[in-house]
Amino acid sequence: MKCISRLRSHRVVQEQDGLDEMGEGGCCWTDLPPELLREVLVRIEASESSWPSRRSVVACAGVCRSWRQIIKEIVKVPELSGKLTFPISVKQPGPKNCPVYCFIKRNRPSQTYYLYLSLTSALSDDGKFLLVARKCKRPTCTDYIISLCVDDVSKGSNYVGKLRSNFLGTKFTIFDGQPPHAGAKMTRSRSSKLVSLKQVSPRIPCGNYPVAQISYELNVLGTRGPRKMECIMDAIPATAIEPGGVAPTQTEFSHSNEDFFPSIPFFRSKTTRADNFISGPLNDKKDGALVLRNKSPRWHDQLQCWCLNFHGRVTVASVKNFQLVASPESRPASPEHEKIILQFGKVGKDLFTMDYRYPISAFQAFAICLSSFDTKIACE
Repeated sequence: MKCISRLRSHRVVQEQDGLDEMGEGGCCWTDLPPELLREVLVRIEASESSWPSRRSVVACAGVCRSWRQIIKEIVKVPELSGKLTFPISVKQPGPKNCPVYCFIKRNRPSQTYYLYLSLTSALSDDGKFLLVARKCKRPTCTDYIISLCVDDVSKGSNYVGKLRSNFLGTKFTIFDGQPPHAGAKMTRSRSSKLVSLKQVSPRIPCGNYPVAQISYELNVLGTRGPRKMECIMDAIPATAIEPGGVAPTQTEFSHSNEDFFPSIPFFRSKTTRADNFISGPLNDKKDGALVLRNKSPRWHDQLQCWCLNFHGRVTVASVKNFQLVASPESRPASPEHEKIILQFGKVGKDLFTMDYRYPISAFQAFAICLSSFDTKIACE
């Protein structure tokens, strides 16, 4: 009996050790020659074109650390592959050759907005969840907190960024939760309140890096008409859309990296830059920043309304519908300035399409579209 007991205890110890090894890297999988694994994954990546079939390839990144590194080398960023593969893909610029088709679902009672990636050519399908935003009304402004987790819209580990408006809803600032590029400076938030009641670990502070400014032209005459909007993408240089231009690309989430964030998790003092933008005029454009403006619609005499060509992606007339193109500013306009970088439109009571492309990301496009949902007292 003693021998059996010893054998059982020894077997349990061995099995536990095996589990630990599997947790670290998986002893039976790490023995696979990296060259063979790379060849298999490269062929699968080249042969598959849709997300559902590629999920098995991406799942290999969770097997062990060596596999994860190989997957990151094989699976390209959205700019090159045209696919949103990893969570960080929502922070990376979209493809240059074709737009990424997405749609937004609005939940009116909870003031929540869900962004999905379209998996088919239909205007609405089940889609793949990407981001969620929740509206938070404050006395002097409105905040839209954007998160990666559908059930946790807070400034926690899933916090991606936020959109803040002024009192009139005519000017907005997009804040990124992590530095969009090297040398980016974080601004201090005016409030440390969370949208949800869940507690946030003090080791996971949330950042506030201004990456874009959005303004809607005031309608002082009170006449109804198409909105005029302008987006100054502080984090994207204007040269990004030119041949050979490069847009900043984030490679990984850095919520746990203490080098990017200060030791104090939240601040309560006001920010000079953000507050000046929210309350003041929008004349101080950042030099060299990409500027996006909405494409001017044309008046249709027979329909008696303003029209834009959405190529079948928009079916319901709405003042919220828009198309954004790059502004040439003082330079001569090039064919790149005619390309639609972001278009947003209504297809149902609470369903909207959102199509974006390089050089903006899904997060930036989603935040810009959220500004269209907000009530604008002085615009209409």
